[in-house]
Amino acid sequence: MFGDLFEEDFSFISNNHCGKGKKAKPRDSEPPAPRDFTNLSGIKNQGGTCYLNSLLQTLLFTPEFRGNVFKALFALGPEELGTLDDSSKPDAKVRIIPLQLQRLFAQLLLLDQQAASTTDLTESFGWNSHEEMRQHDVQELNRILFSALETSLVGTSGHDLINRLYHGIVVNQIVCKECKNISERQEDFLDLTVAVKGIAGLEEALWNMYVEEEYFENENLYQCGACDKLVEASKSAKLRKLPPFLTISLLRFNFDFEKCERYKETSCYTFPIQINLRPFCEQTEMDDSEYMYELFSVIIHKGGCYGGHYHVYIRDVDELGNWQLQEEEDRLIEDKPLRVTENAKETENPLAVLKGILSEEESKQIPVDQLGQKLLEKYGVSWNKKYRKQCGALRKYLQNHPQIFRFSPEENKVGLKEKHKLLFKSDSQGQDLQSPLQKNDVQWNSEKNPTRLRDSSAGCHWFDLNDSKVQPIKEKDIEKQFQGKESAYMLFYRKSQLKRPPEARGNPRYQIPEHLLNEMNAANTELQKKRAECDSANNGIDLHLHLSSCYKFHNGALHPSLTWRESVVDLTIDRRKTLGDLRQSVFQMLESWEGDMILSIARPLPAGLHLYQILDGDELTLDGVGLADGADIFVWNGKEVGGTKVMTGPDHEPVVVNVLRLAEHNEGGKGQHFTESQHVFSCSTRLGDLRRALAPSGGIILKNGSGPDKEAKNWEVFLEEDMKETVKSVGLTDGCSVLILDSHDQSFVDVSSGNLTAFTYDISWLQVKNFCRTDGEEKHVKITATIETVMSDIKMKAIRELQLEEELANDSCLRPVSGNGKLLSPVPEDYTVKEAELKMGSLLGLCHGKAPTSTQLFLYFIVGSDQNTSPEMEIVVEETASVKECLNLMLEKSGLSGDNWHLRRIDWCYEAGEALSQENATLKELNVCRGDTLVITEGRLPPKGFLKIPIWWLKSSSHMKQGENAQDQVNGMTCKMDALQVSPAGDSPEYSHTGMDLCYAGSIEIAGEASLEDLKMQAMTLPYCQEQTVPLPSFLRAWTLESKRPGKLLRNDKQQLNDYKLGSRVEICIEALQKEEHLGPRELLLRVQMGIPGERDYYDSTDLVWDISKECTTWALRQRVASHYCLPVDKIEIAKYFPDKFEWLPISSWTQQISKRKRKKKQESLQSAPYHLKDGDIIGVKNLLLDDAKDFSTVRDDVGKEKQRQLALEKKKSRQAERLQDHVFSEEKLSIKHRKPEVALSINVGVFR
Repeated sequence: MFGDLFEEDFSFISNNHCGKGKKAKPRDSEPPAPRDFTNLSGIKNQGGTCYLNSLLQTLLFTPEFRGNVFKALFALGPEELGTLDDSSKPDAKVRIIPLQLQRLFAQLLLLDQQAASTTDLTESFGWNSHEEMRQHDVQELNRILFSALETSLVGTSGHDLINRLYHGIVVNQIVCKECKNISERQEDFLDLTVAVKGIAGLEEALWNMYVEEEYFENENLYQCGACDKLVEASKSAKLRKLPPFLTISLLRFNFDFEKCERYKETSCYTFPIQINLRPFCEQTEMDDSEYMYELFSVIIHKGGCYGGHYHVYIRDVDELGNWQLQEEEDRLIEDKPLRVTENAKETENPLAVLKGILSEEESKQIPVDQLGQKLLEKYGVSWNKKYRKQCGALRKYLQNHPQIFRFSPEENKVGLKEKHKLLFKSDSQGQDLQSPLQKNDVQWNSEKNPTRLRDSSAGCHWFDLNDSKVQPIKEKDIEKQFQGKESAYMLFYRKSQLKRPPEARGNPRYQIPEHLLNEMNAANTELQKKRAECDSANNGIDLHLHLSSCYKFHNGALHPSLTWRESVVDLTIDRRKTLGDLRQSVFQMLESWEGDMILSIARPLPAGLHLYQILDGDELTLDGVGLADGADIFVWNGKEVGGTKVMTGPDHEPVVVNVLRLAEHNEGGKGQHFTESQHVFSCSTRLGDLRRALAPSGGIILKNGSGPDKEAKNWEVFLEEDMKETVKSVGLTDGCSVLILDSHDQSFVDVSSGNLTAFTYDISWLQVKNFCRTDGEEKHVKITATIETVMSDIKMKAIRELQLEEELANDSCLRPVSGNGKLLSPVPEDYTVKEAELKMGSLLGLCHGKAPTSTQLFLYFIVGSDQNTSPEMEIVVEETASVKECLNLMLEKSGLSGDNWHLRRIDWCYEAGEALSQENATLKELNVCRGDTLVITEGRLPPKGFLKIPIWWLKSSSHMKQGENAQDQVNGMTCKMDALQVSPAGDSPEYSHTGMDLCYAGSIEIAGEASLEDLKMQAMTLPYCQEQTVPLPSFLRAWTLESKRPGKLLRNDKQQLNDYKLGSRVEICIEALQKEEHLGPRELLLRVQMGIPGERDYYDSTDLVWDISKECTTWALRQRVASHYCLPVDKIEIAKYFPDKFEWLPISSWTQQISKRKRKKKQESLQSAPYHLKDGDIIGVKNLLLDDAKDFSTVRDDVGKEKQRQLALEKKKSRQAERLQDHVFSEEKLSIKHRKPEVALSINVGVFR
């Protein structure tokens, strides 16, 4: 009913982007962070355990629950609970849950870490299959955890811990109006559940439950046992026994029967900090302190029915935490008239303004929209314009002040709350409470009796514990949880008369056992050691010191005169140290240094090493001046290097420019050949100086406007007025290209518009590698080309550049080279670069052989689908050739003969795919394209309407005869176990889950109109099948083969094969039977196997036919399996095996408990989720008479899971780069949230009775 109540909503968490520095270490390798200023520890969320964390923190801050008095948790020692070290011993009775709870509480109290882990505790619950990640409710957990603790503490001095602290009694009474006979019935409770819908607060709910009476009258009379007749009577309930701690669950989640959907009650529901329960109790004569309770914990749910998050507000009774909160000024001031001046407008209180408007209204409530309109009319300013920036939206502001405004979200109306005292608000003596005789005549008025929280006072230290995060709050912040999507869900009250001893105040070590104190002290010592090591590692940075004596300045930058390793000295230092410490460390490393020492930040650039700012200020920290890990520091005298003055700073950065020139003046515009050279200029160099350096005799300079990383498409001319600009101001950066044209070169182009004409449009290069040489030397050259250059011209230029014989042009072609070095199909020589779909910079191979024409196809082909045994071959055919002609040419080239062959396409996984069945159709008609790969496959294509089906023989190596009684197998367990016991170590037989092998029998051709019986008869004629003794086709069982496993079971021998919709690539496996079989459409065939007692293995599987025509439920299957093995139904456990995951899913006999008034819930079919039971499934069976182990897995499953885990890790590593690239894109996608099936929460507890 509760949906995804505990599914986490982490939308409020931002993505932290690491800055420059060392790579982040895995979080597991770092010690946990210490506690923050509150000195309280949070609890880590395991992904969906916020509901558990909130309840555990509540129990921790219940001193009487954790303490060492009244036989509470810490009072139970190892002599009663055992020790965790003995938990693995088979005969030891170790109460793991209380021990782990003790250890967790000790960590939360004493261990210096920001958040503790609940992994050990949840494992003690038996939550090893990610049950804690599923949908659960904190109210449900509260009851289940208390039950588990009671069971765990049986036989110890703390056996009644839960009963003493939380147990109460409610008495229901019916009073006869005639004889005054009282009939009563007691009910025990650990928590009270109160309604929320239509109720203003907790007092009203308790009033309705324990003060108001129900009357039996008119037609609804009561059968009195004393009068022995139908009489008028009154029914009421009272609290007979109050527990020290009162837990109240709020029913905020309901079901709308009209809309047929769940919803959450978000209306205002108040509750007091202090409450007097005298009016609700049966006995009212005791002292008033016996009825006074104080709120100390509020578990809050944020979200809706199908998702949300839990956190908890807790009062620190023992003052263990550091509660520091800046007191805010009380903004609830009296109404004041608005001032006209601008300064007065800034200091106006919106609370007073809204109260003034609502107090003038005659009606109690007005719509929120009307309130905003009245604000605009009265003061001439709207809410959004004046208050929204600092106060938020109007609706939200009204909701945040429930003590002033009565806001109804459903009706969207708001009004002022009336200031009246609570009906049940009493002084310490309880004088204002009504007498029991008056109680039934009083009606509850929620409007006249609002709940008011007491003012914050000293000692009322409240904290918000939100998983790992802990922060102090004010007591009045609880009011914000009265209503809305984030609202109170569970309330915990403690008796006011429960007082804590002075020595417990602020002492987290109070009453903690000595062995836990020692363990926590040792753990804190280890944490401090790890933090010191981690702190040193995290703050250490590696600096590269470049010594000026090992460098020389030329070509605009610094270059090492020796090798890089010899010119650089590495230094590791703490980033928190100062520049003075750094300078001292450098002096100590360079003892021979003479003169001034200046440290400057350096940066490697394409031109060389460049210097930036000087590191001044010895008192500054390295982190403060921006020194990151891997920074380069240049050590010099601050003036010159090797006698050359060095210009520093970003204004003098060297820029590497690619300079292009026309190498020769060819006729025509296409394929101009350019030479390229690199020059270095300071970014402060003027263009006029650059032109004089590159073109002393004059000329023009053109810049590639597309940038260095894009295709060259736009060349712009630098005009004369640009010559005063600098290299940096015109946008020339490292890798930019400029074209120098002298006066003669300019005659080829028109530069009047600032752009070049077509011959420089898309100027770029193609690389050509020589594959024609047989001496092993493969040279490659760069050929200048445009998108309009013809491939034949590129080939001729490459032949000349490679200095090859020009006769080679008649017997050579250009073939693109893929990224993995494979030669792709040749490009037709009459294609342009654009038509050939070549990218600029692509690598082409110059190979022997003529290039295909535009009407020819270059194809790859292999014989069979195994590329290792059959190398890939190439062929050129006309696109108008038929499939038959193409096949003959390929057979001739591969040296094959005969007509028992056909062609298939290759599929995406490089295996034989779709067959080219139309042998007379042309390749063009079948969309066979240049570069496709075809497979020559043995065998003729079947005629139209026929199927060619491979037949496999399903051989059962250890299959039990069907006629053998399963009882023999059960009775024979002892004998087989004895045999196993006397076998030598390592010689015990290996049992498998299936015990089946597949053997290929051959293939058959059969008409699609033939029946399944015809297929079986034809399969019996195969040579392999003839060796088997099969009398009739009805002694065979046919399966489709899927992933080398039996898939779909084919029933009804008289049905045509076409009706099964097998497809053209189906494979069939045949299984021999000991007797005839005629399965009906509603009969399920299962493989059942009995577990070997005391072993993680199984006996041979047997076939079980189960009629599911009546029902396919868990109970029916258990009955069928129990009948098969002649065992009682309640003495077996069954599970389905998933071989692809190596997992067993128990088929539980648990049925959901429902109300007696409701009809019995219809059980779901096992053929649906999560079992999806089908033919051939493996069912494991456990005989509880001989084996009480609930683990169905085997050693084979462990090995299989480990292999899958290793494969998953390898895939994860190979996809990490791809995931990083797709991370931004994937975040933009809206993922559909699939709700998981609801599973009952349970905690596994041992037997200690």
